[in-house]
Amino acid sequence: MIEILLVVMVFALLINVPIAVSLGFGGLMALHFGSNVSLVLVAQRMFTAVDSTTLLAIPLFIFAGKILSEGGISKRLVNAAHASVGWLPGSLGMVSVLACMFFAALTGSGPATVAAIGSIMLPAMIEDGYPVGFSAALICSASIMGVILPPSIPYVNYATIAGVSIGDQFMAGVVPGLMIGLFLMFFCYFAAKRRGFGQTTQKFDFKEFIIAFKNAFWGLLMPLIILGGIYGGIFTPTEAAAVACVYGLIVGYFIYRGFKLRQLINFSYESAKTTGMIFFIVAAASIFSWILATEQVPAMIASAVLGLTDNTILILLLINILLLLSGTFMEMTASTFIYTPILMPIIHQLGIHPVHFGVIMVLNMAIGFITPPTGIHIFVACGLDKRVTFNGVLREVFPMFVVLIVLLMLVTYIEPLSMGLIRLLG
Repeated sequence: MIEILLVVMVFALLINVPIAVSLGFGGLMALHFGSNVSLVLVAQRMFTAVDSTTLLAIPLFIFAGKILSEGGISKRLVNAAHASVGWLPGSLGMVSVLACMFFAALTGSGPATVAAIGSIMLPAMIEDGYPVGFSAALICSASIMGVILPPSIPYVNYATIAGVSIGDQFMAGVVPGLMIGLFLMFFCYFAAKRRGFGQTTQKFDFKEFIIAFKNAFWGLLMPLIILGGIYGGIFTPTEAAAVACVYGLIVGYFIYRGFKLRQLINFSYESAKTTGMIFFIVAAASIFSWILATEQVPAMIASAVLGLTDNTILILLLINILLLLSGTFMEMTASTFIYTPILMPIIHQLGIHPVHFGVIMVLNMAIGFITPPTGIHIFVACGLDKRVTFNGVLREVFPMFVVLIVLLMLVTYIEPLSMGLIRLLG
């Protein structure tokens, strides 16, 4: 049965059938030709996969992020970032990274971060003398914080499959997410010094700093409300997503006055489209995962891998390579639902905490946002400014890719970077 599943799925992917349809159709053919199971099971499994209170957090976080991204917060976040680091060499580049960090903590989406921050910062960086490719590559790389910093939709998916706390998974992403921002800011600083762009004569203005953060205060407060509420036992992650929606409506409409009430219809429509895409993949992937479990494929793979070597360092390196390659070609939601049940037995036998591994998995696949042939962040950036070309971004993104790989290795092999904050908070 597993052979039929893989052949049909791979063939469908090769002829550019959407990933969700490939997964679902492959599962359907495998059950029809390789077993005596009634095909009614397919509909039942797909419905059961999305009939989850936990997964309800996904459309709510998407809607909250849409409200905040359209509600006038982007410009305020950029101003706050500029007041913080605008006096350093490479300041506009560092402002872009810091603004991506702030925005990522609100939306949980990488492409949305590219679009929101890139539309403001790309023209500003290019006009200030930054190379076009460098400007776009930096924003594309920094925007992967959208799925590393909480709230993160991939974390919700992973935690649901792996059976771990969503709150713990959110908290585990805080330090690695902040490290991405710091690493890229240091990179921008030294690149500006070496290549001679982004040299500023502006001085730090404490008054401007206070005013900028005062204006952005209500937007920056939301991540603290979400994490504080979850860890304080005030509400569950799903309830936190609902709170984020209400909070976003209050801040966006009454405080920032960034949208009209009639625009909520469009926000709801866009959120529903994104949710439908994600849930279709989740439903289709559940058939794939069920067949793998029925055929005991994860256990066989775990046995085979552990039979080759019991060296944790080497096995984690191999897993990282696998996930990096998958992130290059495959959509993140599908990769999460395919690889989590396969790799979890290996992770448990190696004694690796599943929350720690969740950060490793999501970070690997997030790096795929800036690598060809998919490179969704690069395509979004190309659509923001006609001066940005795919090849131009690729030439500049490679050193940033190396920086992110170094960070990935640190997160992989130094567990306290992801688990330390959780243990500190008990």
